[in-house]
Amino acid sequence: MAGKRILLVDDHPIVREGLAQLINGAGDLSVCGEAEDAPGALVAFETLKPDLAIVDISLQGVDGLELIKQARVRWPGLLFLALSMHGEELYAERALRAGARGYIMKHEATRGVLTAIRQVLAGSLYLSPAMQARLLRRMVSEGGDVNRQPIDALSDRELAVFKLIGQGTSTREISDHLGLSVKTVESYRDHIKKKLNLRNATHLVQYAAQWVEHAQSDA
Repeated sequence: MAGKRILLVDDHPIVREGLAQLINGAGDLSVCGEAEDAPGALVAFETLKPDLAIVDISLQGVDGLELIKQARVRWPGLLFLALSMHGEELYAERALRAGARGYIMKHEATRGVLTAIRQVLAGSLYLSPAMQARLLRRMVSEGGDVNRQPIDALSDRELAVFKLIGQGTSTREISDHLGLSVKTVESYRDHIKKKLNLRNATHLVQYAAQWVEHAQSDA
């Protein structure tokens, strides 16, 4: 595993700097490059040929989950470790479905990122023991629906819109942030209301704000 090349994809320079110092100091790993958004990451995947990419889920524009999905089609041999400030119960399963081989929270990265990288490079998945137990319970339950929340019905893109609504972001701002048309964002809002059985836009905003507050308190 000596000389494995790691690419960092995160829109926060301080996060990239901290991860780079940690990884470069490991001896058997090295950071071969960095990117702050999806377009830059796609170029780096092609030109730098990393063995593994650590991808922040909350990227500007095309988010980390969508980036991983796109990259897996073009570079099926490239491994991905998802990084997020959000709790595992919110995004870990979505990250695995997108094609990531592991999920680690930012506040745990300084302790666990080297273990996570090595485990993924060795061909295994990386999740916390608590998340592994949660997924196992879901798999063995009838229909796989144990502990599922209404929010699990949302697609990855709908969840991204829902989170921004809960943060008080306007439709126009969501459009700019995600690189979508206003009409598309409005369509997503309608889909979210129907899936969550919310009567109107006011209830959607209230529910989303409560969910964001809960998610931040658990992170």
